[in-house]
Amino acid sequence: MSAGAGFADHFSGHATAYARFRPVYPDALYDWLAAHAPARALAWDVATGSGQAALPLAARFAAVFASEASAAQLANAVPHARVTYACEPAERCSLPDASADLVAVAQALHWFDHPRFFGEVRRVLKPGGLFAAWCYELMHVSAPVDAVLWHYYEDVIGAYWPPQRRLLERGYVDIAIPLTPIQVPQFEMTADWNYLQFEGYLRTWSATQRAQAALGHDPLADVRPAMQAAWGDAEAVHRVVWPLAVRAGVK
Repeated sequence: MSAGAGFADHFSGHATAYARFRPVYPDALYDWLAAHAPARALAWDVATGSGQAALPLAARFAAVFASEASAAQLANAVPHARVTYACEPAERCSLPDASADLVAVAQALHWFDHPRFFGEVRRVLKPGGLFAAWCYELMHVSAPVDAVLWHYYEDVIGAYWPPQRRLLERGYVDIAIPLTPIQVPQFEMTADWNYLQFEGYLRTWSATQRAQAALGHDPLADVRPAMQAAWGDAEAVHRVVWPLAVRAGVK
C-alpha cells in the first residue's frame, strides 16, 4: 500500500477513495496464512494502508500490528480491538525480536528497500515464522472491457506508473526473499461492480492521479466513451477478477 523510509507517497492524496474502492482479498488466502503460521499470537501487517488486510488477519490472530508510513492512509483505517496501528516505515519496525508468527505484505512489497526490509523480517519473525507477500495485477472483466482497459493502462497512463510497478507486474519473482520458500496455492480476488464502482477503482490508481496532475485533465475522460460502450448498461453488474501472485517463505 505504501513505501517505507523516505518513501514516495503515491496514495495519501486519495486515501478516502482508496479505502472505499479497493477490492477485498479472499478469505481463503487468510485461512491459508493462519494455517501455515507456527501460531496465531501475532501478525505484522506491513504497509497496511487503511487496514484492508489487518481486519481479516485480526479474525484469525490474537493480535495484529499494522504499520503504515502514510498518516493519511491510517486516518481511514477502521479501529479494531486486536489491531494496533502504527505510523512507521516497513524498514524500521518497533516490534521486538522474534515476536511475530506471520509477516504479511499486501500489494506493497515493490515499494520497499528490500535489503533493509528483509533484515527486519528476519529479526521480527519467530523461528519457523511465515512471511507472505502478495500482489494483483490488471483485472479481467470481459474481452471488450479488457481491451479498453489495457489501452488505458498501457497507452494512456503507462508513462505515469512508477518504475516499481514492473516488479508487481512480474508477480515479485525478481525480488530475492532470504527465507526458505514454500509453495502457495492459486488465489484470486473478485468483486461484483457496476460501472461507477469500476471507474472509481481506476481513479485510485497512482498513475491515474499522476496523469491528471501532469495533463491538467481527467485521463479517464479519454477512454470513458469506449469503456462505457464495452461495459453496457452502467447499472449492470459485472464480475471483476484479479489473479493473485503470492510469494511465501519460512524463517
